[in-house]
Amino acid sequence: MTAGRDDDEDGGGRVTDLVARDGTRLRRWDNGAAGVPVVLSNGLGASPTAWPFLHGEDCGYHATSWHHRGLGGSARPDDETHIGVGDHAEDLLAVMDDAGMDRAVVVGWSVGVAVAIEAARRAPGRVAGLLALGGVATGAFRVLPRGPLPGQLPEGVHRRAAQLGGWLLRVVGPPISGVIDLLPRSLDASRDAFDRAGVDPAVLDPTGAAAPMITLAEVARQFARHDWTWFSRMVLAAAEHEAPADEDLATLTMPATVVAGDYDTLAPPADMAALAAALPDARLARLPGSHFLPLQFPDALAGELAALAERAGLDGD
Repeated sequence: MTAGRDDDEDGGGRVTDLVARDGTRLRRWDNGAAGVPVVLSNGLGASPTAWPFLHGEDCGYHATSWHHRGLGGSARPDDETHIGVGDHAEDLLAVMDDAGMDRAVVVGWSVGVAVAIEAARRAPGRVAGLLALGGVATGAFRVLPRGPLPGQLPEGVHRRAAQLGGWLLRVVGPPISGVIDLLPRSLDASRDAFDRAGVDPAVLDPTGAAAPMITLAEVARQFARHDWTWFSRMVLAAAEHEAPADEDLATLTMPATVVAGDYDTLAPPADMAALAAALPDARLARLPGSHFLPLQFPDALAGELAALAERAGLDGD
């Protein structure tokens, strides 16, 4: 592990480097706080900035996360085929070791749900609880809508569509990045103006819309910096991960909360409900949002995490 440094880009906290079990250098983020141990298994390419309630010394959680291989300051593996869900699951466990966590609640988002589930299968005693949103046990996105009739589109069609979408990222990603790069500047200027005036944006907008918009801008700016060809390879590798059978999921007895977005087209509510039904001790919650629930409903997710930590019997001591 290298010496830590302050990490303003990921919304504060500290970053250190560690060596994964296959020798790959990973960049780990830590909020530096005391409290309930939490590991954030993010969506591919997402940063801890998307989780504002896990920041700050008084948040009540000792939270850690990492940037996936080849993204956000983490190195690519020597063997560049080692970028699948199983490799990320091993990285999650290495991050726990580096953070000094024997057991933790794992928060999975998007592909991070499959990573969290795979880590729980490999080391069930270490995952004290699972908060899953916007993803299921497979690493493939659902990019085609469900039809009104069961079985209208076979799962093989969905998988091939996801693979095509992953490949197209290397084509459409760069121009989208150029557009995204324009968004944060005006919003950052607004934040700077608020800061100089000593005004909390929430005072001007009690609905909380201003703060999430600033967070969205920061997350989008960081996301736009990725090497899109490499990111495409990561998405394609994740899509090859087969979901465990229901009987395998039935062995994961840790308490779980599965959160579905009513308008999530990548992980539709029906898929999230099926995941909750397959886990022995899971409850299903629904929010009127899309795939980006951490940015849309941070307070609701903070409440779900607190309730899950209590169910898991973890405290901040």
